[in-house]
Amino acid sequence: MTRVRAWVSTAMMTAVLTGEVGHLMAVVTSAQAVIDRDRRGGASVRAVRLPSPLRLDGRLDEAVYTSVPPMSDFIQQEPVEGMLATEKTEVWLLFDDHHVFVSFRCWESRPERLVVNEMRRDDLNVFQNDHVAFVFDTFYDRRNAVEFVVNPIGGRMDGQITNERQFSGDWNPIWDVELGRFEGGWTLEAAIPFKSLRYRPGRVQTWGFNARRVNRWKNEWSYLTRIPNALGGLGIFQMSLAATVTGLEAPPGSKHLEIKPYAISSLTSDRGAAPTMSNDLAADAGVDVKYGITQNLTADLTYNTDFAQVEADEQQMNLTRFSLFFPEKREFFLENQGVFTFGSAGTTGGGTGAGSTSETPILFYSRRIGLEQGRAVPIQAGGRVTGRIGRYSLGALSIRSAEEPVARVPATTFSVVRVKRDLLRRSSIGAIVTGRSAGHAHARSHVAVGVDGTFAFFDNFALNTYWAQTPTEDLAGQDTSYRAQLDYAGDRYGVQLERLVVGDQFNPDVGFLRRKDIRRSFGQLRFSPRPRAIPAIRKVSWTGSLAYVENGAGRVEARDWDGAFEIEFRNSDRFVVGYRDSYEYLPLPFPIVPSVTLPIGGYGFAIARAGFNFGRQRRLGGNVLAERGSFYTGQRTAISVSQGRASLTPQVSIAPTYSVNTVDLAEGSFTTHLAGARITHTMTPRMFVSALVQYHSGTRSLGTNVRLRWEYQPGSELFVVYNDQRETLASGFPDLASRALMVKINRLLRF
Repeated sequence: MTRVRAWVSTAMMTAVLTGEVGHLMAVVTSAQAVIDRDRRGGASVRAVRLPSPLRLDGRLDEAVYTSVPPMSDFIQQEPVEGMLATEKTEVWLLFDDHHVFVSFRCWESRPERLVVNEMRRDDLNVFQNDHVAFVFDTFYDRRNAVEFVVNPIGGRMDGQITNERQFSGDWNPIWDVELGRFEGGWTLEAAIPFKSLRYRPGRVQTWGFNARRVNRWKNEWSYLTRIPNALGGLGIFQMSLAATVTGLEAPPGSKHLEIKPYAISSLTSDRGAAPTMSNDLAADAGVDVKYGITQNLTADLTYNTDFAQVEADEQQMNLTRFSLFFPEKREFFLENQGVFTFGSAGTTGGGTGAGSTSETPILFYSRRIGLEQGRAVPIQAGGRVTGRIGRYSLGALSIRSAEEPVARVPATTFSVVRVKRDLLRRSSIGAIVTGRSAGHAHARSHVAVGVDGTFAFFDNFALNTYWAQTPTEDLAGQDTSYRAQLDYAGDRYGVQLERLVVGDQFNPDVGFLRRKDIRRSFGQLRFSPRPRAIPAIRKVSWTGSLAYVENGAGRVEARDWDGAFEIEFRNSDRFVVGYRDSYEYLPLPFPIVPSVTLPIGGYGFAIARAGFNFGRQRRLGGNVLAERGSFYTGQRTAISVSQGRASLTPQVSIAPTYSVNTVDLAEGSFTTHLAGARITHTMTPRMFVSALVQYHSGTRSLGTNVRLRWEYQPGSELFVVYNDQRETLASGFPDLASRALMVKINRLLRF
């Protein structure tokens, strides 16, 4: 408030001398109410109604930017919690009858050092650039929000935050942003239509709001309100620590209606189909509809759903006897997926993404719908209702898939109902029911039911629990699963304790289950001091964990001791070394590769590893990991490069990945290779072309996926996709297995 009061005093003296006291008093009223901070680092802010329409050009040269003072004095989260940011950031929160506007002026002492190499919308690399972000808690429940992220060249992301923990980046609202540059930094103006948001009834609104700025070249994170550094990158999710917005007036909620029809044409060849397809020409059409039942409940309907434009999966090498997890990428299932999160396991693999090794079952895994044995199964129609009623979050989904003769899949109906009730500041309890029913007379329906609770205390302490059952007739055994997890994630110390039980007949048919018939106990301790005497190092961490797994009969299935030491440098590079001593029992012969089968028995492992993660501020970066140690009856050496990125220009990048496993066992030796590269050219923030090329030595396959996406107007898109799958066993150029060229266009109509 000191800076605001000083500004008011100076402005008042100027007004007395110029005779513009009447105009100045109106400005003083706005200035005094723009932001008010408390001693704990929190704040209340006031949204200001625009006196005239705002010209969205990113220049910040309208009169409102001089008549209304900005919110400033951002507070560091990293590297020094609680200190003022070293680079000045100014923010304005404005609105008119149709939009809410957020404008930034970002001062930069070294503008030539800005890290900006991503223009593509919804690419996660935007987070690795210099950027600003802002969030709205439109229901003011202090736990859920929507987030908007923009970097200095127009790359942007948007997403939904659920319960201050889960983030879904596949919410794609209509909004606009324009960028500008000035001698000392960069500016932006963002306009979000009220129609793109959901909020409580009533013209006068109270929202939550926070803003973040990341200076990537110096790895400094700062916020409008004080955020503990123990929260790390989840800091902006903490709506309980965000500012309170008053003075905002929203238009009356209307029952928004959006209709999005599509048309598609494809040319397909598939030698594995029966009968074989060769340059088969096809065309189709469908439609998606979004309707606001109330201001807080939204219905989504889909007919003849098509996902041909979805990016191909990144392949994984599997040297275990358990199923691999692949994340959902289809827009219809991604939007509002946080509502269906159960037991803190998430809907995308326990929050760990592709390749997750989480043992916690997922009761609703949307990839069970429309995919079978690697083949797409046509989706005839479906609907979903999501939203809030008071302190309750609701989600209901029903999808009907068609018969798929090649995969021998009958027509099937998938259903999910989820209810959650907010408790206290960040706690909740809930229930879920999932079902799968095939459409023939002798089919058996599969149902899963569960109740769960998340109880969060203070900023870093949580207790996560669930109990679930998959009742099935005529099956003897345990069909239940439950979990209790205690988690303390402080900045200096961390503790996690967990007990997980999965019965031998537990089968969430519309979910994901890595393994069953286990009784797992897990404990982890972490110590992470910040050595102030070494300026180049931000934090070091010692972590030790023990996982102990038995089956229902009490036999030891697995045991893992793991220790790691990590250094996080101030420039965001990371170095880690670790050692794991483990044991695994194979109850059945295990064909680890087609030419090598391991016999039943117990096996010990002792593996050392070392890795280095290059910060994303580098033009050439990525994560490099090397492992060496005993493996079943022999030795294994592995080297991998992941999340690689070479930024040739801000518009062109190459993201290579590679892993090699050299395994020497008593039963035989083998080497596996998995290589890939993603090449992306972004013409504008609304248009890009990307090519993903992958080679998998285990399947002897070479796959290519090329996608052009052009958002020719907000919410309306044109896609051109080429897929090519080849077998590498043949001599010369790999034989064609399948090929498809697809052109798809959709059009968003808003009413």
